[in-house]
Formats: sequence, structure tokens, C-alpha cells
Amino acid sequence: MTPRTIENTREPDETVCRPDDDELFAGNDADEFSSILKQGCAPKILITTCRFNSSRGPAFISELLSVIPNSHYYKRGTYDLKKIIEYAKKKDFTSIIVVHTNRREPDALLIIGLPDGPTAHFKLSKLVLRKDIKNHGNPTGHIPELVLNNFATRLGHRVGRLIQSLFPQSPEFRGRRVVTFHNQRDFIFFRHHRCVPLEFISCYMWTILCSYLTSIMKAFCYYECRYIFETKESKGSDANGKKAKDAKSEKTSQQKVITRLQECGPRFTLKLVSLQHGTFDTKGGEFEWVHKPEMDTSRRRFFL
Repeated sequence: MTPRTIENTREPDETVCRPDDDELFAGNDADEFSSILKQGCAPKILITTCRFNSSRGPAFISELLSVIPNSHYYKRGTYDLKKIIEYAKKKDFTSIIVVHTNRREPDALLIIGLPDGPTAHFKLSKLVLRKDIKNHGNPTGHIPELVLNNFATRLGHRVGRLIQSLFPQSPEFRGRRVVTFHNQRDFIFFRHHRCVPLEFISCYMWTILCSYLTSIMKAFCYYECRYIFETKESKGSDANGKKAKDAKSEKTSQQKVITRLQECGPRFTLKLVSLQHGTFDTKGGEFEWVHKPEMDTSRRRFFL
């Protein structure tokens, strides 16, 4: 019998995506992300900060640069965000990520799709940088494979496509590098792990490893980790013929390969605050969705 959880007893939602929803698939072909997701153009990301940056902000951005391929950091200075958007359009950037800080701590992410939006505002929490993680590793330069999990509603589908547009659609599977966004109760947990490639690991085995990792990622925040392959000696006994009283069994050493998950960081959790039509506009912008306190009427009501 399946145990009752908050996830499988969520309130009914008519916006949940269905496999036979032709209107949804037709909308995918005409939305703002179709050119990138159809590999018509390569993603190019501009990363900047708010005007008053913190000491942990640049460290967090440097780790984002190692996670997102073809991303570039530009110092904010005193420029207005609308001018930065105009500059990014001229330089053929496809997205802008703004890291907002408060009291020397990054606390929000603003993701702006170019040239026509949308703009997503996320609350950022539980940030742990790579240097603060025990026995951490360093990521490789391979293009990662992207895994989006549990974005079930129309709103979640749109947010998932926005996140998907940040990454190239031609992953280098040889690098065994996977970026995972797991949505659970409207909290988006991000993980990033890598498996050191070996000749005898088949694609089928790697698929099993990925599915296993996705299952254990549900209870944790954002991680970047990788697999380390090690060899250990195991002792076994070989006996030939009948056993004698004074005969000693011959011990042979055998080597076996084991895997160890190594974390590369950083860790953080995202929660959607608002989704706005078009690029960033605080005065005349039209919002697709805004989270309000009165919307939290039940623990079993989710929006993504």
C-alpha cells in the first residue's frame, strides 16, 4: 500500500499538464524559448549583481560561472537594469541573471529572458559555498545534462522551460555531468554532480545511476557533486581438492571498483516569488503570477 504523503495528496489542480494536451505542445512551439530549445541559437548568459554587492556575492557568481556554460560576468556599477537589458540585447545575450544581496548575503535571483522575457523572481536561501563544503571537488568544463523534475502545472512547465533555456541543448554525455532542478512543494532544489568516465561504464549503467541520484536528491538542497571511482582489495580463499588438517587455504587478492559521491557545491534553494510578462519593468509590467500570503490556504496546495 502506498503511504500517504503531502505530495500524493495535493489538492486537485486543473492546470496540471497532461500528455494529451495539444494546446500545451502548440504553445511550446510559439513561446519565447522555442528558438533556444530547438537549437536555433546557443544560450549566452549575462550575470551581474545588484548595485550594493556583498563579499559572498562574487564568490557565488564565480561558482555559477562554472555551472552554467557560456555565461559571462559584468560588473553592475551604477547602471540601471533597463540599460543593461538594452546592452545585452545588442550583444546577443539570451538571458540575464541578477544576483541580489541583502546584509552581505545573496537572497534572491532575477532571471530575465531576452529579448521578449519573461522575468522570474526567485527567493534564494540555504546558500553554502564550495569552500565551506567538506571534501569538496572541482567541476569539469563539460556541457552538463539537464534534469527537470516534478514541474507538473502550466506555471511549473513555463518556469522549467525558462530554466532549460539557460543551458545548451547538446550535453556532453562523456563528461558524466548532470545538473538537476528538483521541485518539491514549490521549493526548487538544485544539484550538480559529475561521474568520472570509465571505459567499462555503459550508457545503461549511467541511466540507472542518474535515476538513483534523482531519488535521493528529493530531501536535500542544491548540490554540485561528482563520482569518484576507487579500487579496493578484497581477500578471498581458494581451496582445491579435499581439506586437510594442516593445509592452509590460499588467499588471493581481488580488486573491485566502487563509487563515491563527491560534492562540488554550491548549495542553495529557490522559491518562485513572481513571473512577469516581458523584460523587467517595475511600473508598467504585467505579471503572469505573483505569490501572495493569502494564497497559502493549505499545506497541500502547490503551484508548480
